[in-house]
Amino acid sequence: MSSLSLAVRDSSTMLRRNLLHARRYPSLTLNLLLTPVMLLLLFVYVFGDVMSAGIGGGGDGRSEYLAYIVPGILMMTIGGTVVGTAVSVSNDMTEGIIARFRTMAIHRGSVLIGHVVGSVLQSVASVVLVGAVAVAIGFRSTDATALEWLAAFGLMALVALALTWVAVGMGLVSPNAEAAGNNAMPLIVLPLVSSAFVPVDAMPGWFQPIAEYQPFTPAIETLRGLLLGSEIGHNGWLAVAWCGGLTVLGYVWSKAVFNRDPK
Repeated sequence: MSSLSLAVRDSSTMLRRNLLHARRYPSLTLNLLLTPVMLLLLFVYVFGDVMSAGIGGGGDGRSEYLAYIVPGILMMTIGGTVVGTAVSVSNDMTEGIIARFRTMAIHRGSVLIGHVVGSVLQSVASVVLVGAVAVAIGFRSTDATALEWLAAFGLMALVALALTWVAVGMGLVSPNAEAAGNNAMPLIVLPLVSSAFVPVDAMPGWFQPIAEYQPFTPAIETLRGLLLGSEIGHNGWLAVAWCGGLTVLGYVWSKAVFNRDPK
């Protein structure tokens, strides 16, 4: 059997292992899903009318603001889901299973590949569930074509891949699961200081660069443009560039840490 076939076989086995763990212990995933769902309901039903007026909305009130924040909530869902990946990787590193894998005749990178592919699949499933909640409370994207929907899903999968590799690196360097969860918290916090809830130009001047020059804002604006028909401008290539850079950075970092000889 060729090395490529071995890598595919072992990565598939590790992917199945991680999916089984997620199915048997769904509490972490459900807890991470509660945050975007609760924020969605809170901002739509409690602050919807006020926020819509504040960003220059018309007479649609909650429905207009719902359309505005759904892309940001979907990106926040991805960030929350990959936090669970950091915790899962840290558990593997601290509970001794990685030490056992190192002694077995398996492809060395299959452990990380299984985590990454499993996390991307879980992120896509989480986005679908949160999107279903948004549709249930009134979100509609009637202007988006089939190609734009496909591009939107591709963008979210690309964001999930990039953030997953970063989360894997965080999990590998964390001494325990609690530290891994804390280290990965910026992946949930950064969408809160992006254009997810209000436009960047509505923020204080000193804060606008923080919101504008970070990975989530161009991704959110691109997704908003694909689903709602707003202007994408330079945000499309910025989002792809951020995803590509974070993927390479996370992969190189994770590989270097994982291949390091254990103490």
